[in-house]
Amino acid sequence: MSKTQKSLLALLSVLLVFFGFIVVRIGVVKPVSTAKVAMIPAGEYDSAVWGQYYPLQYQSFLKNAEMAPSPTGYGGSIKVQKSEMQPEILVNFKGMPFSKDYTEDRGHVYTMADLMETKRIGPASKGACITCKTPYLEKMVKEYGWGYASKPLSEIIDYAKKEHGSISCAQCHDPATMNLRVINPAFNEAMERRGIDVSKASREDMRNYVCAQCHVEYYFVPGSFQVVFPWDKGFKPAEMYAYYADKPNNFQGDWEHPDSKVQMLKAQHPDYETYITGTHGKSGVSCADCHMPYMRKDGQKYSSHWMTSPQKHLEESCGQCHNQGKAWMSERIKTIQDQAFEMQHMAGLNVAKAHEAIKKANEAAEVDQMKLAEARELVRKAQWYWDIVAAESSMGFHNPDQVITTCGQANEFAHKAIEAANKAAAIDTL
Repeated sequence: MSKTQKSLLALLSVLLVFFGFIVVRIGVVKPVSTAKVAMIPAGEYDSAVWGQYYPLQYQSFLKNAEMAPSPTGYGGSIKVQKSEMQPEILVNFKGMPFSKDYTEDRGHVYTMADLMETKRIGPASKGACITCKTPYLEKMVKEYGWGYASKPLSEIIDYAKKEHGSISCAQCHDPATMNLRVINPAFNEAMERRGIDVSKASREDMRNYVCAQCHVEYYFVPGSFQVVFPWDKGFKPAEMYAYYADKPNNFQGDWEHPDSKVQMLKAQHPDYETYITGTHGKSGVSCADCHMPYMRKDGQKYSSHWMTSPQKHLEESCGQCHNQGKAWMSERIKTIQDQAFEMQHMAGLNVAKAHEAIKKANEAAEVDQMKLAEARELVRKAQWYWDIVAAESSMGFHNPDQVITTCGQANEFAHKAIEAANKAAAIDTL
């Protein structure tokens, strides 16, 4: 036998041993699999029914009922008043419902209960308030179109079954195909105005869009109460403020502040807008990658439906890209949030002082109305820049650079508002 033949024989022996090992491993280790698609009847909004076919997803979904503080002290799912940490809320939202009741959000399974219990809802509340609270929105839109939004909330709320009316599987999944979907027409319309056809979106985009149909800033059109997302000029704070400055659909503001007499804007959890312009959003990391990471159990891979802080499962969320370890990741998150809160809190306190300064100037015997009008515009802008951070859910983590800059701008506008108010009434601050 030649040397070449001996070499080939040795190589063949090695390959046989190697592939034999692989065959044994395949026979011993269960392959990762995914659940088969089940045909859920259209209009089935009870997540327990879906759970019969998708038990792993359903069991993780049930964890949304757990209430616990945030690992870093910001947010969490315990229903506490935000004014306990930020007393400036009571001044800045004076004259409107958020000064009476502004609690931390609980899990998705509580959306309807929290809607019915909040002190922000009253006899005059409209159906628009239910838009992001229930999958029964699909039926309301089919029957009434945007007409549901102007109906009394006390009437439209009966559409959502009390035992399973809160956010559930059907909010984000087509029951026949399990494909991700958006049922909120306000999102589709906003994207269409931006030249994007949501029906043609990729699966990765949809892993953002299903969250973005609710975790966003919006306003109600006067008269019709149609829900509109202010994205026509862009997602950044300045771009949305410029949109509102044009008084779209004759929308002047959410309420008039009783002290400064300014038509104010109230930001509503602008999570998508903040994240999409940040490092993770620009890098193609989806909301689901961090908040609903892939898990494995008994050889089956599934997406966690416990929509919670990534810190509850750091390895599965952050650890897929960051290899510095849990301690480093936790410390990094805490540092970002501590810095964001310090800047946000400072800005909020200065905005409150600006409202007070304008009130004092307005009560003066002689006042320069042009300077007073300047002060009012400045406090309106300052509060918007502060609130677009304060109302967002990540305490700065979704976009640290933008958040710190925005808080700095809020501080500057607030100081300028105070200065303009003092000059309007010739108040000497020295």
